[in-house]
Amino acid sequence: MSEHPADLDPIELARDLIRIDSVNSDLVAGAAGETAIAGWCADWLGARGFEVHWLGTAQHPTVVGIARGTGGGRSLMLNGHLDTVGVASYDGDPFAAEVRDGRLFGRGAFDMKTGVAAILVAAARASGAGSGAGAALAGDVIVTLVADEEFGSRGTEDALAAFAADAAIVTEPSELNLVLAHRGFAWFEVELSGLAAHGSMPHQGVDAIAHAGLVLRAIDELRARLESRPPHPLLGHGAVRVSMISGGTDAATVADSCTLTLERRTLPGETPDAVEAELRAILDGLAAGTPDFRYELRRLVARGAFEADPDWPIVRAVIASAKQVFGAPPATRGEPFWTDAGLILEAGIPCLLVGVDGGGAHADTEWATTASVEQLTDLLEGTIRTFCA
Repeated sequence: MSEHPADLDPIELARDLIRIDSVNSDLVAGAAGETAIAGWCADWLGARGFEVHWLGTAQHPTVVGIARGTGGGRSLMLNGHLDTVGVASYDGDPFAAEVRDGRLFGRGAFDMKTGVAAILVAAARASGAGSGAGAALAGDVIVTLVADEEFGSRGTEDALAAFAADAAIVTEPSELNLVLAHRGFAWFEVELSGLAAHGSMPHQGVDAIAHAGLVLRAIDELRARLESRPPHPLLGHGAVRVSMISGGTDAATVADSCTLTLERRTLPGETPDAVEAELRAILDGLAAGTPDFRYELRRLVARGAFEADPDWPIVRAVIASAKQVFGAPPATRGEPFWTDAGLILEAGIPCLLVGVDGGGAHADTEWATTASVEQLTDLLEGTIRTFCA
């Protein structure tokens, strides 16, 4: 790529972002939230001629910057989140943004302020924003810098309610691999109702904890069935587990209730309704074969899995740009965890993920390689120029 102004250096921009405390206040009570960093980004975008929009709430604002094209071209959404997890256990100053031995350190360095910096710089370079030369592209470049990804994904939901695009890229960290699929998840609560009785006369009661044991065994059998199915080529198998259990009142009383929390990790094609029906069928079977087995199943939250089509124009454009940057086609992979790409695809926007190399997401030390930040920026710039031409 050609030389660029100093204010379009992605490393220095990432350092500026890391220095701003943006710990999600829904994760850590009293934390800073995204207000300050959103304001900083809005000012940066506005100073370079982007059309700036504010969405969300005062504590969890989302900023959208649009570089309008000349018309007739495809629009591209670039998505990155502004919030981070907490810093209570971080080793050292989480906001120092130090560069040592080719690595940039600090909370959000990997997840994902370097990805946000790459988006901003690539969008400004490719669109000619702030250059005085006018829009260089036919299609719009839509930068969505979202709040609350680490907790409830309200920022991406707000952005998708207000804006659409022909395609999108999410710059979650991926070691510069192209992420073309990730699993979804669903959390359920099973409440088992029994009948209290004195522990010396358990036959007079209905032991909800004993019934929970039946559920645990049935969940083990479901896990075995999931693992016996043909694996997804990028994601392997779906998963199910009991993550929490509580019940009983004291050592001398038959438990009149017991509650289990279940987590189901899903593959593309497994809808939240389908996995709920699967669980309900298991529980109905236990009720039919077990006297006095009574349950209530509640879905707490569910997010669908994500899978990109390798033939989508945006995937082909990213691969072509990656070849120019790396000198070879990028590796592809799937992720076991969920990302906002699931919401973007549900909104009808073809998308994929690609992000920096590094490590320490949510850990005591977090870092990204400076080389990967620069490479990601170049990859995004090339993709924007091709896709939005």
